[in-house]
Amino acid sequence: MDDISVLICDDSALMRNLISRIIDGTEGMKVVAKASNGQQALEKIEETNPDIIVLDIEMPVMNGIEFLRARKEKRIKIPVVVLSSVATKGAAVTMEALELGAADFITKPAGSVSADISEVADQLIDMLASYGSQYARRQGKIPYIPEFFQKQRKLLKAESFVANKKADENAPVQKPKLDPAQILSFNTVEKKEPVVVTPIREGGNIEVIAIGISTGGPNALRDVFKMIDPRLKQPILVVQHMPKGFTKAFAESLDKICPLSVKEAEEGEKIMPSTIYIAPGDNHITVTENAGERFIHLTHDAQRNGHRPSADVMFESVAKVYKNHALGVIMTGMGRDGAAELAELRKQGSWTLGQDEESSIVYGMPRVGWEMGGVQKQVSLMKMADEISALAREHA
Repeated sequence: MDDISVLICDDSALMRNLISRIIDGTEGMKVVAKASNGQQALEKIEETNPDIIVLDIEMPVMNGIEFLRARKEKRIKIPVVVLSSVATKGAAVTMEALELGAADFITKPAGSVSADISEVADQLIDMLASYGSQYARRQGKIPYIPEFFQKQRKLLKAESFVANKKADENAPVQKPKLDPAQILSFNTVEKKEPVVVTPIREGGNIEVIAIGISTGGPNALRDVFKMIDPRLKQPILVVQHMPKGFTKAFAESLDKICPLSVKEAEEGEKIMPSTIYIAPGDNHITVTENAGERFIHLTHDAQRNGHRPSADVMFESVAKVYKNHALGVIMTGMGRDGAAELAELRKQGSWTLGQDEESSIVYGMPRVGWEMGGVQKQVSLMKMADEISALAREHA
């Protein structure tokens, strides 16, 4: 197996060292270069050809936004995960980074040493595994798959992490050991035959479209919504796993490129035609009905599948209100959020789609959705906008 190679670009030596220890402490990953600004990173790319880049935003000489512009001009395809404290203060800057081609983002903890560092480490490894392994495969490598890193991460106990932090900063990092056969088993994704879900009623006209998506979602949604049929009449509800404070700016960035209106969903607003509603970070999005009209209802109920907003919560609500008059779509993402209730939506008679394995950054959510019988048809990202638009027209 080939390690996923990472370039770290951050002006803080302490942060570069901390990120390095997280990455080098994970079997299947290695840091191949470090840079203190964007200009250095461009030079290091030529020397090391990494599989993925971790990028700060605020840096001297060449900042993160300037680096992304230069990366675009040079047609560098290596994925970039933005890691910056700026993101917590300026969501618009983060959205600009995504518009310039960054794959995804993660916020730094409040300080260089934080009680939240283990949570940030989890998210960071997930993203590096997801984007880095896909890029590595395209370069002909055979990297560890993201599911392996989920299991590997569980071996990094909090006390071990703290012990490493308290140790000499130059001391070698001890990686957990796994049996080679166990490692190989994580790289063999078992293909399961899907459960047969028999709808209790025939598919009706489509009155709403609901999309659940996670890792890989920001850019996937940009691809879908910029190509969506401008004549599409049905409203679209979207759960994209994203932190609080970012979904409004994300909706605004999508609105710039989408022929339909895109906005962050608001409590109690009437669901209007030809409008895309993005679930606010840290809120579940559901649908209520009154006098034949449908309205947005946001809740702060407990997380579902580790998420708030949760695709399962949205699909469950859509199934109750719309029954066989909806189109449910599950796309790229790690885990299983949305899979169970997409199957319920299908059981009610609604139409369903799932993103295919080849085009998914992580074939987790759509895979489980397929295995549970919730997906009628698997579609590539390139064809997703056309497929959604065609179904919406056919069953208007």
